[in-house]
Amino acid sequence: MSTKNLILRKFSAEDLDDVIRLNRECLPENYTPLFFLDIRKNCPDSFLVAQMNGDILGYIMCRLENGFSDFRKFRVVKKGHIVSVAVKKEYRNKGIGGKLLIEAVNALKKQKVSECFMEVRTTNHNAINLYKKIGFESIRRIKAYYQDGADALVMGIKLIN
Repeated sequence: MSTKNLILRKFSAEDLDDVIRLNRECLPENYTPLFFLDIRKNCPDSFLVAQMNGDILGYIMCRLENGFSDFRKFRVVKKGHIVSVAVKKEYRNKGIGGKLLIEAVNALKKQKVSECFMEVRTTNHNAINLYKKIGFESIRRIKAYYQDGADALVMGIKLIN
């Protein structure tokens, strides 16, 4: 399957049902419609969808937070938190997830975000490898982070020094 006609664009309220459906198909962590809309309100430039021929094939949503740096000791910084990334199963390994991630990180940079982080299942080796390829590094492991008891790896990237 070619992704030649793929476009990345900002999430809009009209995308909500499709994004929720995609989230439920792809991930065990599901959110309420209000959660998605709240994320959009918090960080609209980094809530993106990948669309081709009218179908949403993937999405990424991020929020802005202030918190202690994962890279600079005892310093509070503006952080981007990648809350969720999903791509339809039949379109995985075609570069869509990477394009969404790079576009979202670039949008966070424009908002003067110092660093970005995300949690990923320790068993999701494809995602971990993709994130490392883009420049994310492993920061720490969180035991039993997910509802099913699975551990998470926190990964982060410095955006501005």
